Amino acid sequence: MRTKHWLAAFAGVVSAIAYAGAVQAEDLKSVIDGKQRTEAYAARDRYRHPEETLKFLGIKPDMTVVEITPGGGWYTEILAPYLKEGGRLYAAHFPAQSESNYYRRSLKAFKEKMAADEDSYSEVVLTEFNPRAGVEIAPQGSADAVVTFRNVHNWMRQEGDVDKAFASFYKALKPGGILGVVEHRAKPGTSQEGMIESGYVTQDYVIKLAQKAGFELEATSEVNANPQDTADHPRGVWTLPPSLRLKDQDKAKYLAIGESDRMTLRFRKPEN
Repeated sequence: MRTKHWLAAFAGVVSAIAYAGAVQAEDLKSVIDGKQRTEAYAARDRYRHPEETLKFLGIKPDMTVVEITPGGGWYTEILAPYLKEGGRLYAAHFPAQSESNYYRRSLKAFKEKMAADEDSYSEVVLTEFNPRAGVEIAPQGSADAVVTFRNVHNWMRQEGDVDKAFASFYKALKPGGILGVVEHRAKPGTSQEGMIESGYVTQDYVIKLAQKAGFELEATSEVNANPQDTADHPRGVWTLPPSLRLKDQDKAKYLAIGESDRMTLRFRKPEN
C-alpha cells in the first residue's frame, strides 16, 4: 500500500510540474497576444516569430534579461510583462548624451512609451548601451540572458565597437548565461565592406565574434529564415519591409519577399 501511495504522490508531482510548464507556455503566448502590443508591431509576428524565438533562446519568466538597444520596444512589449512578476528586464538603450539626434529621439520615445503603460513597464530597468565608453548594460555577472535583435550590423562601422559590444554582454552574464542573437544573414563570403553597406552579416562572422569574446555556440535555429530573400537588394536590407527605402519602386516585389532572412543563434557563457 505504501508503494501505491508513493507512486500516486509521485504521479501527482509529475502532473503538477507538467501543468506548470503548460501554464508557462500559455503565459508567453498570452503576453504575445496581449493588448499592450502595438498593432503594427503585432502584424510583424509572422516575420519575427517571437514565441518560437524566445523559446529557442531559453527565456523563462523568472530570468534576469538584458535587451540590447530595444529601439521602439518591439520585443520590450513582450519581454517586460513576461518578466515583470518573477524576473527582471534591463533595457540597454541608446546613450542619453549621444550626439546623434536619432538616438536621442528614439530614447525619448521609448521613455514615453514606458511612462504611458505602467502596468507593462513599471519594473523595467533602463540602462545604457555604450560599450565604447565602458558603460555597464547591467551589473556584472547579474544576467541570465542577453538578447540582441538585428543590431550587429550597426556596430561594425567603427573599428573595435563590435568586439566591445560582445565583451559587454559576456561581462553582464552569469556563468552559464545565454546570449541570443538574431541578425540579418548575408551570403557566405560577403566582404566586411559589403556587410557594413548592406546591413546583412554572415553567420560565420557573428559566431567568430561571440567565440572571440569567450562564448560557446550552443545551437542555431532557422525559425527566422526567409529563403525568398536573396540579400542583394539595391538599398541593402532596408529595401525590404518594414523600411521599403525605394518607396513605390518595385514595392509589390519586395512586399512579396517579406522581411529579411535572419540567423537565430544561442550562445552560452562557460560555467568556469
